[in-house]
Amino acid sequence: MKSISKEDIANLPIRRYEGKVSLVTTLHDLQEAREDIREERVVGLDTETRPSFRKGENHLPCLVQAATARAVYLFQLSRLDVFPALVELLAKPDLAKAGVALAHDLRQLKLVFPFTVENVVDLGVVARRRGLGQTGVRNLAGMFLGFRIPKGNRTSNWAAPRLSPAQITYAATDAWACRELFLRFESLGLLPAQ
Repeated sequence: MKSISKEDIANLPIRRYEGKVSLVTTLHDLQEAREDIREERVVGLDTETRPSFRKGENHLPCLVQAATARAVYLFQLSRLDVFPALVELLAKPDLAKAGVALAHDLRQLKLVFPFTVENVVDLGVVARRRGLGQTGVRNLAGMFLGFRIPKGNRTSNWAAPRLSPAQITYAATDAWACRELFLRFESLGLLPAQ
C-alpha cells in the first residue's frame, strides 16, 4: 500500500495506548524510567510543543515521550531533573530511537538542553525511501498497523504544569505508535541495515 485516503483512515478502528503511563514527577519515577529504558533495544520517541496561534510565534518542546515495551514515560521539560535521563536515553548507541519527523523534534530539543544523539530511526524518512507519500504517524499507523490514532489534543497547552488525562493518553499514544511502527517495519524488512 503506497497511500491511504482520509476516508479509509476514518473507517479504521480508533486505538489509544492502554498500558502503563508514567508522568515522571518524582525521583522514584525517574529511576524507574531510566532502569526500564536501559533494558530496551528500541523506544518510540516523540515531543509535544505548546501551539502557536500568532504568526511568527514559536515555542520550544515542553514534553518528551519515550515508549518501551512495558510503559510510556512522559518527561515534562519544566523539570530540570529529567535532563540527565534524557541525555542518557538520546546518547545510548544500542537503543534505537524511533519516531516521525525526529530531525525537527531533536533540533528543537537541543534549544532546551544540550545532548548528543545516536541511533535515530525516522520512520517517515524510511517510508519516503520506500516510495510512500504519506509519512505522518497517523497515516503510517493506518497503513501498517490498521488503526486510527485520534487527533484531539494536538493543540492543547503542553506547557501546563498539570496535564489532563486526555493529554496524557494522546502523548502516550503517539510514542507507543512510533514503537509499534518500528517493530512492524522491522518485521517487514523495511528498516535499513544498521
